Amino acid sequence: MHQLGVHIHSIDEMTGIQALERAHPTLPMKPGLEERCEFEYIRHGTQCLIANLEVATGEVTSPSVGDTRTEVDFAAYLDTLISQDPQGEWIFITDQLNTHQSEAVVRLVARYGEFKEELGVKGKSGILATMASRAEFLTDRTHRIRFIYTPKHSSWLNQIEIWFSILMRRLLKRGSFLSKEDLKSKILKFIDYFNQTMAKPFQWTYRGKPLHV
Repeated sequence: MHQLGVHIHSIDEMTGIQALERAHPTLPMKPGLEERCEFEYIRHGTQCLIANLEVATGEVTSPSVGDTRTEVDFAAYLDTLISQDPQGEWIFITDQLNTHQSEAVVRLVARYGEFKEELGVKGKSGILATMASRAEFLTDRTHRIRFIYTPKHSSWLNQIEIWFSILMRRLLKRGSFLSKEDLKSKILKFIDYFNQTMAKPFQWTYRGKPLHV
């Protein structure tokens, strides 16, 4: 939680995570030889991780690993988060993917915010009419629950992307997974380990100066 009592969470999905089982054991490092990973592997399917990073603490909270990442999945994930403090103020930082600006998300925010006006009909009228109208509602600064969307092609500004790269380097790149269930279990265990031993707020070093090519 932010020091002013606002929950600020950086959130996104990591899709197509492959459960790859190495066909042969990895050869350990020896004097003069690097660790060698077997290049042949067995595919066991994929999983999708929906995760968020609490900006104030650097912890990854309430992760969800499953087969899909539909707008219903994303809205259900948000519901799990917001229900932890249903009367609190929440700010979600994410990209402009259509599932992040969906009818399901608008209806969820409206329900928690006790929004009394009609939402309209998706594709036809009101707040639900278009993605732009839904985004305008979801980013409204007067709402207790609102979104901040990163500019297009700038998802690297979202801090959860930094953590996804940590997950890739520390677990996924060198791991061997016997099934989708094994992959899910190891991801969740890594998140527990990360929160207990490595989590801390990320400090930006880029000062916003123009980049010259």
